[in-house]
Amino acid sequence: MTLDTMLTLLAFTIYLLAMLCIGFITMSGNKSSKDYFLGGHKTGPWLTALSAEASDMSSWLLMGVPGVAYMTGCKGEAFWTVLGLLAGTYLNWKIVAKRLRTYAIQAGDAITIPEFLSNRVHDTSGRIKAIGAVMIILFFVIYTASGFVACGKLFRSVFGMSYYTGLVIGILVIVGYTLTGGYMAVVTTDFIQGSLMFFALVVTMVLGFNEAGPRIGEVQDMLNPFVNADYDILSIISLMAWGLGYFGMPHILVRFMGIKSNEEIPAARRIAMVWVTVSMAVAMVIGVLAHVTLPVQYASQTAAENAFIDQAKIFFPTFLAGVFLCAVLASSMSTADSQLLVASSAFAEDIYKTFIHKTASEKEVLAVSRIGIIAITVVAVFLALDPDSSVFSIVSYAWAGFGATFGPCILASIFWKRTSRRGIIAGMVAGGLTIILWRQLSGGLFDLYELLPGFIVGSLMLVLFSLSEKPAKQVMEEFEAFKASL
Repeated sequence: MTLDTMLTLLAFTIYLLAMLCIGFITMSGNKSSKDYFLGGHKTGPWLTALSAEASDMSSWLLMGVPGVAYMTGCKGEAFWTVLGLLAGTYLNWKIVAKRLRTYAIQAGDAITIPEFLSNRVHDTSGRIKAIGAVMIILFFVIYTASGFVACGKLFRSVFGMSYYTGLVIGILVIVGYTLTGGYMAVVTTDFIQGSLMFFALVVTMVLGFNEAGPRIGEVQDMLNPFVNADYDILSIISLMAWGLGYFGMPHILVRFMGIKSNEEIPAARRIAMVWVTVSMAVAMVIGVLAHVTLPVQYASQTAAENAFIDQAKIFFPTFLAGVFLCAVLASSMSTADSQLLVASSAFAEDIYKTFIHKTASEKEVLAVSRIGIIAITVVAVFLALDPDSSVFSIVSYAWAGFGATFGPCILASIFWKRTSRRGIIAGMVAGGLTIILWRQLSGGLFDLYELLPGFIVGSLMLVLFSLSEKPAKQVMEEFEAFKASL
């Protein structure tokens, strides 16, 4: 092993050990399931904002976005997708965060999204919890696999080791600190990881412009989204539809539920918007700059997802390159840890405690949750075994699944008094099934990103079935009390 490789490995080792230490340090604070899954409503605006955005962006930010921008430029797929995501991020913080946190606490101090929806409409059958938990586990297994793929690609690219060895290393660390520290470990590590991702992106872009020198003219047109652009309106609508996904992302929505108070939300929103706007814009630029800063040309989008990694290896001294490359690992870990925690909480709270052992103690629920983390990890590993998998493609499927399954239900629950039990069930099932079926079709209208038709079908079914069933008087009164408390 060369000295350069040893120094890079040292940077990775220090970083990974630090993440594990955070898990063990925060473990002592988990005295109840509320502490383990929501941090006991103790997180402030900085932790909430950066953990929400870091877990939101995932490896898609440092690998997916540069890869797409490399292939299409800023005037292509990357630009409109980023624009839709920025709009969705802002609206989620602006119109959902305060209402969801307030109503979740009022509705039995709900810990999970399925529990909130169930409590909101007084579903005593447990169907909403069961369907919601199944959907969360299904799509989070897919989503988590994207983070594992990014870990494997990173270790293979940086150290030349087997993709599968890198996969195992990343998984062991992610599962290790999530199992021990729960929510507080996740948001604390996400805060560190989000800061590292932001700094690494900005510095890499600055050095990229410096490296490009007089050749920068070669990519100026690619950096301008409106020069020689031939936009198809259906494609623009399809890409902008990514923003709809935010209203149904459980790992982001629980950040709103876990923040200390409603008064902290405006500050958290401002922090989040600055972080996400700068990060996504810079990630696109890095992808375009790769055309003139790298000695090789990528033949496919999957290969181009290494653009940030390859530039960091060239621009920085060995140990510092290792530190910045940890940002790629951070982007994968910050999402995978959140997804594992939310999926395991859905299994423990919404399936095990609701149907299997209703009188389960706090200790038993936490134990079941940790078993769930391991089980979900095992399934996700099988989906991540293909080293040629595209991070962007995997994320887009899971993103659509959550957006269509939960987005209409969350919005209706916090804005529409007539939302009913039948409506929530119909909305979740119709939205989720539309995503799965639409994904199998192609050509013409079916080339539209599945999130948009899934969201529309889910919304229509929710409204139609809600109108067929008048909610109980107590449900209506609780909604009025919720509105009055805002």
